[in-house]
Amino acid sequence: MNTATPKTVGSYEAKTHLPALLALVARGQEVVITKHAKPIARLVPMEKPAVNQDVFERILAFRGRIKLAKGETFRELINAGRKY
Repeated sequence: MNTATPKTVGSYEAKTHLPALLALVARGQEVVITKHAKPIARLVPMEKPAVNQDVFERILAFRGRIKLAKGETFRELINAGRKY
């Protein structure tokens, strides 16, 4: 997260300029929203979820154990909603 001083805006400005404030947050800037000069809320970037590489490896290993009928594809199974 950006360690710079957060941008402070009043609630009316936040309401009227929300898309611009969201763009700042998307770039890592924190925004503090005030009402009557008192902080009431913070807009902060979402944390990115951690990627668990083990899950992908387990899926590939499972996929390798499934035997398909001749000419059948995994995509056809997915589209048909079949479970194995």
